[in-house]
Amino acid sequence: MDNLQIPGESSSVPPSPSCSPSRNDCGIAPLTPSPSPGPAPRPRAARPFSVVVAIDFGTTSSGYAFSFTQDPETIHMMRRWEGGDPGVANQKSPTCLLLTPELRFHSFGFAARDSYHDLDPEEARHWLYFDKFKMKIHSISDLTMETELEAVSGRRVRAIEVFAHALRFFREHALKEVKDQSSSVLQENEVRWVITVPAVWRQPAKQFMREAAYLAGLVSPESPDQLLIALEPEAASIYCRKLRMHQVIDLSARPIANGTDVDGSRLFDSGFRQAREQLRKARHSRTFLVESGTGELWSEMQTGDRYMVVDCGGGTVDLTVHQIEQPQGTLKELYKASGGPYGAVGVDLAFEAMLCHIFGADFIESFKAKRPAAWVDLSIAFEARKRTAAPGRANAINISLPFSFIDFYKRHCGQSVETALRRSNMNIVKWSSQGMLRLTPEAMNELFQPTINNIVKHIEELMKKQEVQGVRFLFLVGGFAESPMLQQAVQGALGRSCRIIIPQDVGLTILKGAVLFGLDPTVVRVRRCPLTYGVGVLNRFVAGRHPRDKLLVKEGREWCTDILDRFVAADQSVALGEVVRRSYTPARPGQRKIIINIYCSATDDVVYITDPGVRKCGAITLDLPEAPVGTPATERREIRATMQFGDTEIKVTAVDVATNRSVRAAIDFLSN
Repeated sequence: MDNLQIPGESSSVPPSPSCSPSRNDCGIAPLTPSPSPGPAPRPRAARPFSVVVAIDFGTTSSGYAFSFTQDPETIHMMRRWEGGDPGVANQKSPTCLLLTPELRFHSFGFAARDSYHDLDPEEARHWLYFDKFKMKIHSISDLTMETELEAVSGRRVRAIEVFAHALRFFREHALKEVKDQSSSVLQENEVRWVITVPAVWRQPAKQFMREAAYLAGLVSPESPDQLLIALEPEAASIYCRKLRMHQVIDLSARPIANGTDVDGSRLFDSGFRQAREQLRKARHSRTFLVESGTGELWSEMQTGDRYMVVDCGGGTVDLTVHQIEQPQGTLKELYKASGGPYGAVGVDLAFEAMLCHIFGADFIESFKAKRPAAWVDLSIAFEARKRTAAPGRANAINISLPFSFIDFYKRHCGQSVETALRRSNMNIVKWSSQGMLRLTPEAMNELFQPTINNIVKHIEELMKKQEVQGVRFLFLVGGFAESPMLQQAVQGALGRSCRIIIPQDVGLTILKGAVLFGLDPTVVRVRRCPLTYGVGVLNRFVAGRHPRDKLLVKEGREWCTDILDRFVAADQSVALGEVVRRSYTPARPGQRKIIINIYCSATDDVVYITDPGVRKCGAITLDLPEAPVGTPATERREIRATMQFGDTEIKVTAVDVATNRSVRAAIDFLSN
């Protein structure tokens, strides 16, 4: 990177040194230091969007919904899907993708699952089947456009292409349905798209989803405002503002003892099942009406009251704490989003670990590689039975083992699965002569507890934070929130300190909230920054304040290298419309590009970019147009960059001060 000069120096003064002596990263000095975001109301251009389409891209299931901007109180859910499991409400589709051996798209959702199941075992080894692949994006620390995903069969393909295939599928289905319901001819630039991501995802993962959307053709990179990235618990919070009393289940209103109501008259989860049945009957219309203002649930809340949203999904659990601002009904985030990989997939992994204990890890790995479709069948069988687990359940849960599992085990190990089960000494799992594993209530409890304990522990730790004191409501949302096992654990641990509320359509809460966010992106007025962001600069060396190993002497001047010029601090409140401004100048005439490395840290007490926990996370690129004709070669150009940290994504714009023309500016977190 070329060096940048410091403000206030005459043109005869030597420019700032271009690099720290011991590093490859080049230092920069801001022209106009600005220690904190300053309020600069940002004009939001009114775009002629006719419809908002939201895609809830989940770890285990995905779906879309839409609303016409002329009728924003009506949300249309996606068409019901063909296929599915008995007893499972199929408003959303499994997040499963099937590619042909030539890497072409074949199918998504139930169709992908069923097609893969019907393939000949030998043929299936050449096809690429992906499920639960969203989790990989969260777990990869050095995510790039070249990151690869592994199919069930072991073949690898670029992750960006897998995500683009899935988003393209939703784009085609959603646009067809929107056009069917639209009374006028709809142009594609009239559609605003919203894609949901976990709040705990870092900037590279958010940018990755945006790049996948560009590749899928949802929007053009030239129209970035046509796509919004919504944070999942935030979307849920936006929808929860609209709830009426008959649309929620208040767990705190029903005292619980050992999985049953205190009077023992019904199982703990019967009220939830009843509500879900009412919802299933109402789903035939696929149209939901929302309140124009805030729902009556909020009439009990006063300005300043706090509430928490716990989004329990397939892959992650996301927590956000909001304050509702009356009378406008906007939201203020009180503590930076937190959470972790404690989703329902943890229960599936515990089941796989149990199978490894019984049948041997080597056999399970071999079975997954040689009979991938049968392994998927077994996973589906467990998923369907997992949903029936409840604290008060007295009888065992039966899970069918595919015939190919039983046969493959006998050939591979020379003994029956029944013998293996007996030798494992796992008394909480029995064998049924009908070819089923019988998981006792104790076994199911053992599978659920580690994941549930992680969730409860995380909520309890967050409740201790000073900023979170006084939370009155806790909204439990997401697909995993349907589990009576989780409901009882959260109510038992936290029911005395706040009211535990579950929306009846708990699995669709995020999807509906994402539509509302697309209709009004300004509804969350204040957010908390999850990390400290800044750039490395050179400042004048001050003896006694700066360490000697940071001293750089160039052309008679003493500089301190590697100082972090902070844009925004971790957990700092940043309002929508607040911006951070910095001015930079090219080091030499004719320079056409400035590249500025961005650093981040989870703490706010860092001083240097070499401090522990500080890492390079991205870069800002400023493309410089040619200087206007007649500009003296000695005249320094000032490029003013404006960064926005109050949205769900970090954005940057820039202008050439001399000409007042926009400078092409980009912020990249994926090319690290």
